[in-house]
Amino acid sequence: MTLAAVWLALPKPPLLEGIDFSTRVLDRNGKILRVTLTADQKYRVWTPLKDISPALIDATLRFEDKYYDKHPGVNPVSLLRATWNLAFSGRTRAGASTITMQLARLRYHLRTRTVAGKLRQIVYAIELERHYSKAQILEAYLNLAPYGRNIEGVGAASEIYFSKSAARVTGAEAVALSVIPQSPTRRALIAGGENERVTNAQQHWYSRTNARETPALTFRAEARTRRQLTAAHFVQQILESKAAGTEVLTTLDPALQEILEKRVTDYIAQNRERGIENAAALLIDFKTMEVLAKIGSSDFSNAEIHGQVDGTRRPRSPGSTLKPFVYALALDQGRIHPLTLLKDAPHTFGDYNPENFDRDFLGPIRASDALARSRNVPAVTLASELSHPTFYEFLRSADVALPKPASFYGLSLPLGGAEVTMEDLARLYAALANGGRLQPLRRVLNEPISKNSVRLVSPEAAFLTLDMLGQIPRPGLTNSDVSRSAPVFWKTGTSHGFRDAWSVAVFDHYVLAVWIGNFDGKRNASFIGRTAAAPLLFQMIDGLRAREPSRVEPHLPPPELNLKRVEFCSVSGQLPTSFCPHRTESWFIPGISPIATCDVHREVLVDASTGLRAAQDDGTRTLKREVYEFWPSDLLALFERAGVPRKLPPPFLPTVDNELLSRGGHAPKINLPANEMTVSQVSASTAGILLRAETETGVRKLYWFADKTFLGACDAHQVLCWKPAPGVYQLIALDDHGRSSSRSVILR
Repeated sequence: MTLAAVWLALPKPPLLEGIDFSTRVLDRNGKILRVTLTADQKYRVWTPLKDISPALIDATLRFEDKYYDKHPGVNPVSLLRATWNLAFSGRTRAGASTITMQLARLRYHLRTRTVAGKLRQIVYAIELERHYSKAQILEAYLNLAPYGRNIEGVGAASEIYFSKSAARVTGAEAVALSVIPQSPTRRALIAGGENERVTNAQQHWYSRTNARETPALTFRAEARTRRQLTAAHFVQQILESKAAGTEVLTTLDPALQEILEKRVTDYIAQNRERGIENAAALLIDFKTMEVLAKIGSSDFSNAEIHGQVDGTRRPRSPGSTLKPFVYALALDQGRIHPLTLLKDAPHTFGDYNPENFDRDFLGPIRASDALARSRNVPAVTLASELSHPTFYEFLRSADVALPKPASFYGLSLPLGGAEVTMEDLARLYAALANGGRLQPLRRVLNEPISKNSVRLVSPEAAFLTLDMLGQIPRPGLTNSDVSRSAPVFWKTGTSHGFRDAWSVAVFDHYVLAVWIGNFDGKRNASFIGRTAAAPLLFQMIDGLRAREPSRVEPHLPPPELNLKRVEFCSVSGQLPTSFCPHRTESWFIPGISPIATCDVHREVLVDASTGLRAAQDDGTRTLKREVYEFWPSDLLALFERAGVPRKLPPPFLPTVDNELLSRGGHAPKINLPANEMTVSQVSASTAGILLRAETETGVRKLYWFADKTFLGACDAHQVLCWKPAPGVYQLIALDDHGRSSSRSVILR
């Protein structure tokens, strides 16, 4: 009774608790990308009994323990036979261990070559049978059985030896695996080897089990060390961030990964003479935010290019790839619409003097053209005008890591003044494709789609920004080729010093980002976005579209958006009047976009005999009506500098007095100092305060006053330098037609 009580009081022995299993990283089709080593340096893949081939289960039971379902953990007949042989011959001719006993030895690390060890094994086996079902015990054994080298369990063995799951093992392969655990050191399958010992053991299996047919004894063994890593950087990221579990079904599409990898390999081979040796790429489905393909470097195993660095997660200067988001914010804040005229001209922002990539200036330029041609000065000017949010605040709200305060970056952010990751860029461009909503990237297939999206810009601004990006011509294609192809909305970027070349595109249901550069920051004059990264980007797009052709459809907004398409004056970008000779259609956001009637084209009276302008028809001359362009002085100066002729009105007749002149046209508009109330630092060492105003066409001179004190005169399109004492002033700009405007200024 006491022994029975002790027996019943024994604790339940653990089955697989505490056993570490490998992690299997799978692509979206369920194919293995990587099997990791366990903490004890084993390949041990957890495989439920239902996922193990019946042929493998049957082969194992028939070879190891054909009475498994009938004994209580110990086969008394086999045990007595083994004991008899040991007593009278000094050795056993057949093993007495059942599968349960073998599991006990493996699980509890028993030494069973001694009588005491064997007795402990028997006790553990009976205890296992008392607490667990036959299926549970068999499942545990098949997950712990040794299959040679550091391979344990049928899951790892079938994957490593036959490159397939345990569920797909054939009959011959099942027999081959079933004979290995009896002698795992000698019978481990060798890739490319004859595997004679396994073959002999397999033949013994057929004879021992009285199998009627003997299948061909051939094996497709595959050594794990020879297996090429697929999507190495992607898998590494998954393993670093994986949730608990032994299997991760990822979003990676192996077919798309192969397309991108081949394009990178070929491109590097073709451009190595240009010093292009490394590249990174990221492809996502912006509808689901799934990462479909990822290339962290052109060669993971190449130490010379630091190939194990993940280029999709390493912060780099993005060049001009962030400019579209300046325009999106400007659209939202009512600063521009696509045809708004911007100024591409020398501009000073405090101590910052931005230049264009070509070190030239184009003068007045439409907003859409400024973005398409990646002009720096208009982008910086717009960024300087943004508020609530500023561009810095926008990036912070998008979870872009900016470790320094806004003052550190200043207005250089749109030109690549802060480092961002390729993942950042992909998320931001996906937000444009998703109506302005930012969502996190997804890498695990069964994870729910995040509902915690962040509204970055309005869907109207997102659509218009993409529409402007769609006007950027693809390299090497004619206009007719472009019209016959599905649209691509894309942007390039080149970092300062030619260290990084970028190209990012939204097309079909994808966002694709490409980077060319060196991880050590080495410069290369070839690292230009349009000539280094864009060709690879479009090779990838062509490869993807060859696999999945896209339809050629116009880029139209959803009907619920607050957008209207109307006619604009082609010259001024404003709503046309009857005097505007050239018109074009474009989108604008009602109630937001800065829309006004064109005041550039105006009808004037011209004396038929002299060709001079008359202020009014007094009946004394023969007059005709003609349309001319009236530009602010600063834009007119830019046109002149760019060599673009404009149809300007002729001078007034000498008999027209100033009183009549002052009644028409616009008064000067003071734009320096920039604000209604400006606080400046004035000291003996400073050159002074710059004064500038926009004037009406025909104005030649500006006269400046501070209160009643005359400060000086200058040509209409020039600046006047004023060095005042600190104080409060009423600043007045008076043109030579008698029109004036004023601004209050505080100087300290």
